[in-house]
Amino acid sequence: MPSLLCVAVLVIGMCAPQHAQAKKKIVDIYELSLDDNLESPQPENERVADRIVEFQYEVAVGLKKQNLDVELMRDNQVIVVTFPASQLFAPNDTVLSQVGKSTLAPMVKFIKNPGLYKMLLVMHHDNTGSETYTFNLSRSRVNAVFDWIDETGSVDFVVPYALGDTDPLVNNNSVDNRKRNRRLEIYLVPEESLLQLAKKGKIDTRILKTK
Repeated sequence: MPSLLCVAVLVIGMCAPQHAQAKKKIVDIYELSLDDNLESPQPENERVADRIVEFQYEVAVGLKKQNLDVELMRDNQVIVVTFPASQLFAPNDTVLSQVGKSTLAPMVKFIKNPGLYKMLLVMHHDNTGSETYTFNLSRSRVNAVFDWIDETGSVDFVVPYALGDTDPLVNNNSVDNRKRNRRLEIYLVPEESLLQLAKKGKIDTRILKTK
């Protein structure tokens, strides 16, 4: 786990006592694997799940209208938005560019109200260079995105993962394929606050609007 995450957990641990439940949740999500974070929490029944699916579909359509690469997974309950690394970073660089910040701007609203979503940042690379190099580059890049989000909003429910070249979309056998594999995936996983709104039948995309 990157040292940045350890620092984040230590800082979170200094929160006021009344936030003990949220603090425990934050610590837990940092300890979970990517797969476990993608699978939790789950709606408590089918009615809540249906409301989440309907809500997420509407959110996904809104993101697609902004020309973003959007998919739905986990029975259409989780949104994944994919950004080519070339839109975020210069070649072999780890500093998030101004263009990259503008590219990621549509995602900021999802962390303005901590507890609605868990945002998972997953950085990938191609297999150019050693395993150590690709992992370190993807780690530095995902930490750069994490730091920018920290400056922009709340990172209480944001978890970064660096996967290096371990999960390619396609074979790394051409320039174009390697470019496709260099990417940032952002997963929007409904968290407890959103599930509770769905349970009460009060789920509406207006909750994502910010001033």
